[in-house]
Amino acid sequence: MNNRHGRFITLEGGEGVGKTTNLNWLCEQLTTAGIPFIRTREPGGTPLAEAIRGLLLNRGDETPADITELLLMFAARAQHLARVIQPALNAGQWVVCDRFTDATYAYQGGGRGQDQQVIEQLESLVQQGLEPDLTLLLDMPVELASQRVDQRGQQRDRFEQEQQAFFQRVRDAYLQRALEHPLRFRVVDASLALPQVQAQLTEYLQPLLSEWMNEVSD
Repeated sequence: MNNRHGRFITLEGGEGVGKTTNLNWLCEQLTTAGIPFIRTREPGGTPLAEAIRGLLLNRGDETPADITELLLMFAARAQHLARVIQPALNAGQWVVCDRFTDATYAYQGGGRGQDQQVIEQLESLVQQGLEPDLTLLLDMPVELASQRVDQRGQQRDRFEQEQQAFFQRVRDAYLQRALEHPLRFRVVDASLALPQVQAQLTEYLQPLLSEWMNEVSD
């Protein structure tokens, strides 16, 4: 990449692993470093994609079929990429995204049992080869993550209401993705105390920051 093109960072993980807290921290690091960035999320990121998010997460009278859920995820992603992510990268901004396609492999693939080849086909169609520069996977045992969700005291959305076996499949699928894509994945032990979690994030973020600073100074 040249110094006019941004970097794409995604944070992944199941429910209760601390993504919001660590996304806030990550954005603070980029601000301190003087790096232009946007923060966004999936599904969502644009008005249309956020409307699709509502269809996916809210507990309505009609539950989406598994294939409907998968197609809606990629419909939201296509809009998100076209209207937010790609323009930001092209303008030299970094993009920090709360979940991306690895979540689809984990939730719709691992959790729902959707065919991985179908997901791969949709990924190719929608993303045209674009993938994150760095994926930070916040990982912890499912039982501990579920306890953290309970401690929030908030009503669970349609995904958060799934059974523990579902979330174990999600976790297993995430870890498998990390094994299959070792160059961009970094697995973070999110069960540790927050300072230790963020020490890991600092270690994994630093090479990308250094690369960027070198390019800008050339």
